[in-house]
Amino acid sequence: MMEGMRRELLPEIDEIRAAADLVAQYLPQTPQYTWPQINARAGRRVWVKHENHLPVGAFKVRGGLVYMNALRQKLAPGSTVISATRGNHGQSIAVAARENGFRAVIVVPKGNSLEKNAAMRSQGAELIEFGDDFQAATEHAMTLEAEHGWHRVKSVSRHLVAGVATGFLELLTTHPEIETMYVAVGMGSGICAAMAVRDGLGLKTEIVGVTSSAAPATARSFAAGRVSEAETSTRIADGVACRKPDGEAIETMLSGVARLIEVPDEAVEEAMRIYFADTHNVAEGAGAIGLAAVLQDEGAGGVCGTVLSGGNVDSDVFARVLGS
Repeated sequence: MMEGMRRELLPEIDEIRAAADLVAQYLPQTPQYTWPQINARAGRRVWVKHENHLPVGAFKVRGGLVYMNALRQKLAPGSTVISATRGNHGQSIAVAARENGFRAVIVVPKGNSLEKNAAMRSQGAELIEFGDDFQAATEHAMTLEAEHGWHRVKSVSRHLVAGVATGFLELLTTHPEIETMYVAVGMGSGICAAMAVRDGLGLKTEIVGVTSSAAPATARSFAAGRVSEAETSTRIADGVACRKPDGEAIETMLSGVARLIEVPDEAVEEAMRIYFADTHNVAEGAGAIGLAAVLQDEGAGGVCGTVLSGGNVDSDVFARVLGS
């Protein structure tokens, strides 16, 4: 049963390559650098994949483009798609919906990032604010789906994973020597994508999931082997904060993720400062959490990789982090 679910969620390598051809029509390949100062801090060579250089500042748009292109076979032009987000997924859906002729409605929790909200609106999304966290926003999106017959885009699905996997395809085909890949885990599209590429290329790369110790639901679910809910309290890593993980994503992780590291907010903020000092790149909390895990994982050797998955941090938040 687990293997069956795993193959339902993970695309084959031919699907990923087809997705890469589609994504290339819209987006350039992102750079991957190894930075001397980061290598010195880590005590090993670290390859950083700069998904923050994409036009929306984050990796999610890859998945949105592949998903919406496939959806054109099912929905009429002008149909409404709905999804819930804290920001980067919402930008992805807004951009991809616009490119494919759909209307995008995005539910965000109250108090969500003002700058991420503005970015989603600028891409054509209609925003609805509901609930106190991502889970409440998700449940409201499900209600609106049922009431209006809209198509709901979940946080993780095979098409989304195929799109996100195109970034890992760029990295791991260029640097197959990477022994350990540290991947931030929110709802799971990123880490499932890393697994799909690793398996599809026949590599032995160890996939390590990274999440916030102040958002423990994913770590508890991974340890228990089943979905476990937990409240979130992270002040900086909202992109990986979920109260209830996706069950299929957890099963997929159990089939191919070596381990999961929890990182405290203080280490995430330090990683944000390091990215800025050592590379002059802006990283949001979830974008820097992979590097935080690299630096925390003392004793691990060999060449490793991580993804600066997004740079969409509010100005006042980033100023506070840099000044602390």
